[in-house]
Amino acid sequence: MAKLHMGMVGGGPGAFIGPVHRIAAELDGEIALAAGAFSSDAIRSREAGERYRIDPARAYPDLERMLAAEADRADGIDFLAIVTPNHLHLPAAKAALAAELPVMSDKPATATLEEALELRDIVHASGQHYALTYTYSGYPLVREARARIAAGAIGKVRKIVVEYPQGWLAGEASGKQAEWRVDPARSGLGGCIGDIGVHAFHLAEFVTGLRVRELLADLASVVPGRALDDDCTVLLRFENGARGVLMASQISVGERNGLRIRVYGERGGFDWRQESPNALTLHHGDGRTEIIQAGDAALGTDARAVTRTPGGHPEGYLEAFANLYTDFARLLRGEPAPLLPGIDEGVRSMAFIATAVDASARQAGWVSLLVPGE
Repeated sequence: MAKLHMGMVGGGPGAFIGPVHRIAAELDGEIALAAGAFSSDAIRSREAGERYRIDPARAYPDLERMLAAEADRADGIDFLAIVTPNHLHLPAAKAALAAELPVMSDKPATATLEEALELRDIVHASGQHYALTYTYSGYPLVREARARIAAGAIGKVRKIVVEYPQGWLAGEASGKQAEWRVDPARSGLGGCIGDIGVHAFHLAEFVTGLRVRELLADLASVVPGRALDDDCTVLLRFENGARGVLMASQISVGERNGLRIRVYGERGGFDWRQESPNALTLHHGDGRTEIIQAGDAALGTDARAVTRTPGGHPEGYLEAFANLYTDFARLLRGEPAPLLPGIDEGVRSMAFIATAVDASARQAGWVSLLVPGE
């Protein structure tokens, strides 16, 4: 079966996430990076094309010229990957969808909730596929926990604790990756809440299958002079009555990428950590603790479908990222990919960010999480 051709906007010299998207997309041999508008600087875009080892003629100075030129090629791109700062997500997605190209976008969907609602209308009207790289939903054991919770393994869910501490922005935000994340013009209305808090929010809903209905948010800009939040604590109430806590921080010195989720039910609880992703802990109500390992023969269908290697051969971040791209390739080939996050998850996530930022600023206490159109 012929490989799908991917175009990329963003991911130029100095970018972290661009090469990650490229590696993930190509890992399973179904997709190849073929073209890109990697930087608004034509020289830097050409330099990025050389590093990605694509045809030099297909490293374009801007997205508009890439879309026009690729449309005229018999081997033109089949979809667009958006790996830019947040403020460019909407215009890039609009342009691609108008050109009848599916879109795989880095999260969050847009910079604001209003933009996300506009994009949802555009996606639905276009008839094209749109997906978001909420990476952690691609881990096999995350999907295993989701499937077991849905099957009633721990009974009714009572408590969800999800945390995502980092420490890399505890001081001055220097360098390309840090500077745009603390700039409201490029990041949008949320800082830490929009960068990693939204990952935690999506993971809590994905694993439990429950939606957040109310929240109480306390967001802070801890580093002096910082315009956006860099530390967040949000209490949650879910649709089934379960309570939750979401903590996200980028000023927690010594923390690296400490995403962790714990889900407690009537008869047991699950515990999964991103920094040890190949083990899922299941606490039974009778006091036993079971360690479920990646690659175990007893894993369910969802986990086995995204596992590449036998037990004892660890898979991590890049493989989880690749699982989302393989899901996306299935969609483009007309096959189902029900666990792949799409525009509806994007809108919910932006509603979460907007609600948390506003409620914290007003010290509003408990507020409803209202998602237009739901």
